[in-house]
Amino acid sequence: MLTLKSFEFNPVQENTYILYNEFNECAIIDPGCYFDHEKDELTRFIETKQLKPKFLINTHCHLDHVFGNKHLAALYHLPLSLHEGEVVVLNFAPTSALMYNLPFDSYQGEFHFLKPGDEIKLGTDVLKVLFTPGHSPASISLYAPADGFVISGDALFRESIGRTDLPGGNAETLIRSIHSQLFTLPDETKVYSGHGAPTTVGHEKKMNPYCALR
Repeated sequence: MLTLKSFEFNPVQENTYILYNEFNECAIIDPGCYFDHEKDELTRFIETKQLKPKFLINTHCHLDHVFGNKHLAALYHLPLSLHEGEVVVLNFAPTSALMYNLPFDSYQGEFHFLKPGDEIKLGTDVLKVLFTPGHSPASISLYAPADGFVISGDALFRESIGRTDLPGGNAETLIRSIHSQLFTLPDETKVYSGHGAPTTVGHEKKMNPYCALR
């Protein structure tokens, strides 16, 4: 069974997630920790719970989701897991961060490329990789079928969707991703987004003004 812990980090108020199981194995997803006190908060939680980080994963690589990559990869000796199509976004992130006066050193180490349909295993717990581009060129979502939740990155929010006006974004692609990959999950599936409060697939199918099924 997976337990989810969320943190809200950086001036963009991004949601960083840690997933862990009863064997204390964990995955760190979208580490947006920018300030030193945010990095300390994240690592203190890991240390207090005596967790063993096994994966460092980006759902996509816009600046607010990758600030902590370099720090955590070095600290826990982890490669960065992401879709190969997001490398170009990751490489541009430090440049885009300067536009917001948020300079940072980006991750430059080894990659572990994830493909649609891949399974990420923490012991006997499984995360399935869903391909949900549109907000960025190769965004992924992470679905835990046994635990009934999905981490959607910035594809789907509570009664909203990710912006599509950034390089590599496409509104039609995003709506298609949501309908084919997320709205096909059980209605009771909890959706944990890159920003804001959790929601459910069923709620979004009924109430999301951008992509509701009528």
